[in-house]
Order: sequence, then C-alpha cells, then structure tokens
Amino acid sequence: MIAERWNAGEMGCGELLIELALRMKALAPGQVFELTALDPGAVEDIPAWCKLTSHALVFAEHPIYRIRRRED
Repeated sequence: MIAERWNAGEMGCGELLIELALRMKALAPGQVFELTALDPGAVEDIPAWCKLTSHALVFAEHPIYRIRRRED
C-alpha cells in the first residue's frame, strides 16, 4: 500500500533528492512512497540514493519509483 505520492515532474536530481529526503522523514518506518520523476538522471540517481540512505527501492520503472522507508 502506498502511503504518499509525489510528482516531482522535471525537477533536477539535486533538488529532487533533498526534497525526497524530507518527504521520506515524514513517513513511518516501512511505509511506501511513490515518486514520479521525469528527469532522465533519476534512472541512476534514485537507486543510488536508496542504497546510500538504506531505503528499499521496491519498484523502479522510469518515471515511477516506489521506495520503502527504512526501519530505524
């Protein structure tokens, strides 16, 4: 079940990742966040960010990404 959705449109990945981090903090551990990101760099940046932050990328088919918030 998706707890929250955000359409980031064509926002560049630097700004996108900062905003994504803030939105993920608002979720409870284990909740799933759905991101729509049209920026072509998201294909590489979103999975890398998930690995770096220990959030689980549960679905990735550009431009849709589903991320499960890590258990703290």
